[in-house]
Amino acid sequence: MTIETDRVEVEKAIHACIGWALTKDIDLLFSSVAQDGDFFIFHPDSKSTICGFEAFKAMAERSWMKDAFKATDYAIKELRINFAELGNVAWFSCLLDDHGEWNGQPTGWDNCRWTGTLEKRDGKWVTVQMHFSFPTDK
Repeated sequence: MTIETDRVEVEKAIHACIGWALTKDIDLLFSSVAQDGDFFIFHPDSKSTICGFEAFKAMAERSWMKDAFKATDYAIKELRINFAELGNVAWFSCLLDDHGEWNGQPTGWDNCRWTGTLEKRDGKWVTVQMHFSFPTDK
């Protein structure tokens, strides 16, 4: 594969981590992340830190798969993707708008800073680490 082919595949994997929710395609979400203990997410609040795929799977099933949740739209802005010299690791940064409804009430993020790391495992790019944050300065 070429670096441009990998770039397209990495971008698809990044979009899958968020875009899956529009149709609640949980299989797409789970296939886009590392399904082992290495998977990790820092959310803006400390109580939502995720360590390991099993914890992530349980959280997804008890929240996003409920009828109360409905994703409405998302936008990935200013996406930057870089590759390690060996070509089997990529990292990204972007600004994320991610909107939905919980029990009919709007919820979501605007201009959330989103960074992550992907590894190419068995020929497929999967996210192994993500970090979401908001700037504290005005």
